[in-house]
This record gives sequence, C-alpha cells and structure tokens, in this order.
Amino acid sequence: MTTRRNVLKSLFAAAALTGLYTWRWEPHWLEFTYPTLPIRGLPENLHGRTLAQITDTHIGPLVDDNYVVESFRRTQEQSPDFVVFTGDWITYRGEAQLDQLRRVVAHFPHGRLGTVGILGNHDYGRGWRRHEVADEVSRIASDAGVKLLRNQATEIGGLHFVGLDDFWGPNFNPAPVLAESVARNSSLATLVLCHNPDVADEPVWGNYEGWMLCGHTHGGQCKPPFLPPPELPVRNKRYTAGKFGLSGNRNMYISRGVGHIWRVRFNARPEVTLFELTAA
Repeated sequence: MTTRRNVLKSLFAAAALTGLYTWRWEPHWLEFTYPTLPIRGLPENLHGRTLAQITDTHIGPLVDDNYVVESFRRTQEQSPDFVVFTGDWITYRGEAQLDQLRRVVAHFPHGRLGTVGILGNHDYGRGWRRHEVADEVSRIASDAGVKLLRNQATEIGGLHFVGLDDFWGPNFNPAPVLAESVARNSSLATLVLCHNPDVADEPVWGNYEGWMLCGHTHGGQCKPPFLPPPELPVRNKRYTAGKFGLSGNRNMYISRGVGHIWRVRFNARPEVTLFELTAA
C-alpha cells in the first residue's frame, strides 16, 4: 500500500543515491570522445592523425592525484600524434600545489609529433593576477616536455598552433599573435588554443578562419537533463561543451575537462577529447 511515509522514503533514498553518484562516481568517470576535426590546409601526411585535448586537471587539494595520473596513462595508451592542454593545470592554494604539479605532470602524456599547452585563470593563483605563480606553472609544464605558449605561436609537424594567454589573467593580448599568424601563415593548417570560450566573441580575430579549442566550463559540472546548467563561468551561456559554429568561418570545441573545482558532477562527465584530423 502506498503511503505518504513510503513515498517520502523513496524520494529520500533516490536523493541520497543521486548525491552519492554526483560526489563519488561521476567526477572520476572519465569519458573519451572521438570527434573529427576538419582543418583547412591540412597536409596530406596528417590526414587521419590524432590530437588529444586535455584540459582543466585542477591539480590541487580537491582532485585526486591518482585519478589524474590514470587519466594521463589512459590517454598515452591511445598513442596520440599531438597532445594539447588548454589551461587550468592547478587549483592554487599555496606552494604545495606547485610541488603537487611537479609530481603529477611527470606522467603527462606526449604526442608522437608534438605536445603543446597554455595557461588558464587558475594558473595565475588567487584573483587570477599572480604572475609568479603562472611563471612557475609554465616552467614546470615546460620541464615536463610541454611547449607552453603565452600569446605565442609555433609550428610542429605541419600544424601551426597559436596559444592565447588566459582571458581573465593579466597577460591577455591575443591580437598581435593572431594577426601575425594569419598574415604570415594564412595557408598553413592552424589551431588556436584558448582556455576561456568567451574570447570567441571578442573583436580580436581579424581574418582568422579555423578552429579554437577551449576548456574552462567543465560542461557546467552539474547539468539537469534537457536544461542548461545553473552555473556556467562564461558570459555567453550558449558555450557549455562540445562543438559550436562561430561567425567568420570559425569553429570551436569546448572540452568538459578532467578535473573539478568542487567534487560534484552530474550529466557532465569528465572528458578527454581524441580528435581525428581531416581536411576541411
């Protein structure tokens, strides 16, 4: 017989199970996604090659080191040709996080052709303004074999990478490197790495036509079915996760990221993206 007491018990049990799932299970239930990445001007020898995007590990007090290391190991097992990291290596609380980063990033996966990364807002410490923290994160990542770009560009294995510094940080200045890259390398296959997807709407792109790979949003971390996430750290609330078509013949992919700021995820599993490169 259905009673009010039984209904309340069932609702309480369902809420408890949901809470346990969002806290204990989904934050570490890593998903590998396999979209294609059509790039204009892609050299023939790169057709079918793979590029792994890792983002938002948030190494620090709230993310388990062993989980991050295992995520790196599983990525390396897939032998990507390129690996890119799109910001928020750490969640900075003090010098201990830099030591933690040194230990964990020693296991960072490397692409057979190249490994490139950028910084995110959390890599600048509290308030996103501490240059010395960002400089040390850059050194640690570089020592681990990552080509760290800060409003800089590099060409590796036939791909031209433009890495932008963080939108909220004190070193955001993308226009010169974007203009120079387009002017000098307009025929090259180019990818832009940019932590915060809100940069897509900034008037800095000039004649760039291509892809930008982003993180930052974590997919909202908690996303009710069929509804937008209640918390999203961007102005443009359309930018949650996945592929987006943009003005000016641009496209964007936002990865949900590996880590978390607080240990809770629902309907927004952590993600490592393994793109297959194709000619546009």
